[in-house]
Amino acid sequence: MTSPDTRTGGRILVDQLVAQGCDRIFCVPGESYLAVLDALHDVPAIDLVVARQEGGVAYMAAADGAMTKRPGIAFVTRGPGATNASIGVHVAMQDSVPMILFVGDVARADRDREAFQEVDLVAMFRPLAKWAARIDDAARIPEYIARAYATAMAGRPGPVVLALPEDMLCDVVAAVDRPRIVRPPQPVDALAMNTLVDLLRDAAAPIAIVGGADWDAATAVWFCTWAMRIGLPVAAAFRRQDAIPNDCPVYAGNLGYGPNPALTARVRAADLILVVGARLGEATTDGYTLITPEHPEQILVHVHPDPEELHSVYRTDLAICADCHDFAETAAGWDDDLLEFADGAEANAEWEAWIVPPDSAATLDLAACVTEMQRVLPADSILCNGAGNFSGWWHRYWRYDGPTTQLAPTAGAMGYGLPAGIAAARRHPNRQVVVIAGDGDFLMNGQELATAAALGCRLLILVVNNASYGTIRMHQERRYPNRISGTALANPDFAALARAYGAWSTTVDRTADFAPALAEATAQPGIALLHLKTDIEQIAPGATMTMLRNPA
Repeated sequence: MTSPDTRTGGRILVDQLVAQGCDRIFCVPGESYLAVLDALHDVPAIDLVVARQEGGVAYMAAADGAMTKRPGIAFVTRGPGATNASIGVHVAMQDSVPMILFVGDVARADRDREAFQEVDLVAMFRPLAKWAARIDDAARIPEYIARAYATAMAGRPGPVVLALPEDMLCDVVAAVDRPRIVRPPQPVDALAMNTLVDLLRDAAAPIAIVGGADWDAATAVWFCTWAMRIGLPVAAAFRRQDAIPNDCPVYAGNLGYGPNPALTARVRAADLILVVGARLGEATTDGYTLITPEHPEQILVHVHPDPEELHSVYRTDLAICADCHDFAETAAGWDDDLLEFADGAEANAEWEAWIVPPDSAATLDLAACVTEMQRVLPADSILCNGAGNFSGWWHRYWRYDGPTTQLAPTAGAMGYGLPAGIAAARRHPNRQVVVIAGDGDFLMNGQELATAAALGCRLLILVVNNASYGTIRMHQERRYPNRISGTALANPDFAALARAYGAWSTTVDRTADFAPALAEATAQPGIALLHLKTDIEQIAPGATMTMLRNPA
């Protein structure tokens, strides 16, 4: 009989996940990690979610990491499984969310022979992940897992990829378990806070841009408290609209694609820009033009938990390396009674005016659909979407209730919405989860309806169908008007497709029909899908095809 600490590599790996608090794994099974699947058979505390394609697996894990702030866990096999899952690793990196992808690998003796489905996994994932490695010694699994958790959560959170040779997982060895990893605290420096207050005291038109790495519900409360007290306008970075509750009296709206012109004017006119948690990426800064890397005549204060992010692209006048939570809590209690700005209330009024839907002649007005959803659905509903112009209506008109009410990839990846919705439904079964997808976007991972049905998920899914890759068509019309090439889609009947998976579904093509369809959909106990058929003329909020072709 083996001693308690002598186990197979597969059992050691599962034991380490349990020690780290893992309660859910997303996977597509593969023969390369059968030893792990066998070990999981005896661990009912871990919910094993079996998906239909590895891209969906990786998206689910990334979304789970975004919600829990601990690594979302995914298992796939080598070769095809790894390459399919790579998109989720890229999303986790650009979204700054913790994730660990385990990839079953060829046996150690077969490496470098182009064995069946062999890929140099470390070389493949090194540019995409924070850390990529291979575990060749089963006795060192605890060491690798502890490091993976620490790396995924430290500084700017992100993905880790570990390759698992299939024979290593079958080795029987003695191993010493490692304790649970906790992200080390990074308190804010008092001198830095004093300097920030002095800079704000000299500022005439400051603005904050928030959301991203190391952001949670407590951070939102503290930051909103501070910003309200001093009247500081707070804008959300691209697809970080849930960084603070949108009913905060100084919330100024979101940056990214199709932002409020009043907000972008306010950013350009700002003499001090306080960035907390965000990276000032391409989308948030409109291609590094709204705020330029040198930002002349503007003071930039950047608060971020990762020292490598500070100064990496932007010239920074004051860099504060600290946890966003600690910074926000410190700011909320800081002595800054001399600070008082009117800008916060003014910026909030501009945002409130911006999100009032205009009158529309569209047969199916998506702005009106968003308004009805806001009226009917709970405030803490979780909205999940992938990439496409369809998302613009919800980005503009929906009021997000605070952290973990928006799951949307800053990487702009299609197919994210449904897998993220499944992860959200498992993590928060008592909350309303809404998946919003375009027709092209939905079919990137529509097969995961089978996963949602097998799990008994309660999901509301909206498929916006304009028979086009809408975002690309929009750019195409701007550059090559009336020369359609490669952007038209021939779609299935999405309502019939949903019914084939056991979902309730109906088609809506008129605004007047949306409210009763939504009421019926929300009464369903499982999956409900609304197939929204829209006109390509309404290409984006506030833009039509006619306008694109005739900009004058």
